[in-house]
Amino acid sequence: MPRWNPDKKLLEHVHTRFWQPELKDVPEPNLMKEIFPYTDVPYVEFDHKYIPPSPAREIWITDTTFRDGQQARPPYTVEQIVDLYKLMHRLGGPNGVIRQSEFFLYTQKDREAVEKCLALGYRYPEVTGWIRARVEDLQLVKEMGLKETGILTSCSDYHIFLKLKKTRREALEDYLRIVKEALSLGIVPRCHFEDITRADIFGFVVPFAIELMKLREESGIDVKIRLCDTLGLGVPFPEAALPRSVPKLVRVLIEEAGVPGELLEWHGHNDFYKVVINATTAWLYGCAAVNCALLGFGERTGNTPLEAMIFEYISLRGTHNGVDTTVITDIADYYREVLGEKIPPSQPFVGSEFNATRAGIHIDGLLKNEEIYNPFDTKKLLKRPIGIIITDKSGTAGIAYWINTHFHLKGDRRIDKRHPGVAKIYKYIIKQYEAGRITSISNEEMMQLVRKYIPELFVSDLDRMKARAEKLLTRLAEELAEHPEIRSMDSERIVPVLRNFLEDHPYIQFIYVVNSEGRRITPLITHVEDRGRYEHLLRDEDYSDRPWFVEPFKTGRVYVSDFYTSKVTGALCLTVSAPIRNKYEEIVGILGMDIRFKELLKMEDEQEGNGS
Repeated sequence: MPRWNPDKKLLEHVHTRFWQPELKDVPEPNLMKEIFPYTDVPYVEFDHKYIPPSPAREIWITDTTFRDGQQARPPYTVEQIVDLYKLMHRLGGPNGVIRQSEFFLYTQKDREAVEKCLALGYRYPEVTGWIRARVEDLQLVKEMGLKETGILTSCSDYHIFLKLKKTRREALEDYLRIVKEALSLGIVPRCHFEDITRADIFGFVVPFAIELMKLREESGIDVKIRLCDTLGLGVPFPEAALPRSVPKLVRVLIEEAGVPGELLEWHGHNDFYKVVINATTAWLYGCAAVNCALLGFGERTGNTPLEAMIFEYISLRGTHNGVDTTVITDIADYYREVLGEKIPPSQPFVGSEFNATRAGIHIDGLLKNEEIYNPFDTKKLLKRPIGIIITDKSGTAGIAYWINTHFHLKGDRRIDKRHPGVAKIYKYIIKQYEAGRITSISNEEMMQLVRKYIPELFVSDLDRMKARAEKLLTRLAEELAEHPEIRSMDSERIVPVLRNFLEDHPYIQFIYVVNSEGRRITPLITHVEDRGRYEHLLRDEDYSDRPWFVEPFKTGRVYVSDFYTSKVTGALCLTVSAPIRNKYEEIVGILGMDIRFKELLKMEDEQEGNGS
């Protein structure tokens, strides 16, 4: 039955009821061993049927940094999630090029992160959830007040038969049940068709999608579908066969299942190095959204790098549409400096050497005209000036340029070519070449030389750990000092709160409160096993001249001491003190606690490892 297509100006075939796909329930799984032999590389079949590109009217990016992206690295803290979410908001701009970001909802930390991101009031990226296909999980979405959630709806026989231990019909009915429940709550369901590139497209995927579109029509609420290339098996060739051809997967959902392109989303993995081209191909053939993660973090080989798709978007649309590409460098710096992530130096757009050249002939070309060997203005688009690799021809000016570029030194902080350390590095390099060296000086070697001759540029590991601990302790001390019982300055009301706090934070050596005259008004609260060790400390003395007392009164802020060694235990410690205020916001006392630094770091690492 032909139907006029006003966009293509042609009559198109539309299936009658005799052609409609139906669920094909099978007694045993179809694992497609002829193309997925397991003992060999998966094969790519071609059916030689070409389909032309047909992109959606509008395309955009969605994000899974805080969901799939957390399954390949230590979990982010709440503060780190908020920081990265803010950066993502800046990167995507006001027009929603980065349209959504999905979050776990299962732990208190997950929910706190969602609350803090929602509190920022950003329109984009919209915060969405992710749940298993369980009705009880929907309650989490409802409680958080989210308008949309992803739902895991695995669709290959590998998952349906071998993992879920169900038939196709049982899986389909279970999925539809959870979708109906979401719709009844007014929540937009986003069905994640897990492992679609190994699924029976006409025997399960299309019939499932048709049922979802029926529910959409009945409810008046959009039902979205995410095409999940779980093992990175998709291929970008339009002439390849289903289920691996990305163009055919997208078109079959649009043309056979009647799913509008704006409700389709592609989610890829990089197992076979095709994650970026597959995402771009999904866009080209009608999928409106591609799902990404910052720096490509994700399970196994990772997800589609968000920063890559920002550049793909601009190259396909010919406009930035509000995108600020320079934020990509800010994001990379955050991962390196705050998260301690080791980004491969050659990783596109974010690696330390991605726009640096080491070949002497290339450097010569760059000096004549940077467009010869630089693909775009990296300084303008990424705040990344062209990098050079040092040789004997670089001179002290080249060495100073390398240092200033790699350490992002500006203004008065810039290293001059006459710096004594630069002269020593130059002398070392010249001697290397006089001894017969012909290769360039690597960035790793330069870092070692700068560390040796200009050590003040480096923050020590201990300093970095202290800064990390200081941020945590400041927040904890501020929150505790605001507790109504603490602010009462009533010893009987304060002590139970301190004991509970100590119980929750075992790295605290002891904790106490002193009044505005510097005299302790509470016992020294310690762990039971330590009571005998510390009972002689802080008895009836006047502590009003101690830095931990004076500084909060002077600045009104939390004070964190330098490291010191405990005279009792020999452990490395810090003292933290916070001002206590009355109802008039006058400082009336000081909350103090001594911290066992090693135990604090250990506890933090364990919490991050457990995802709590």
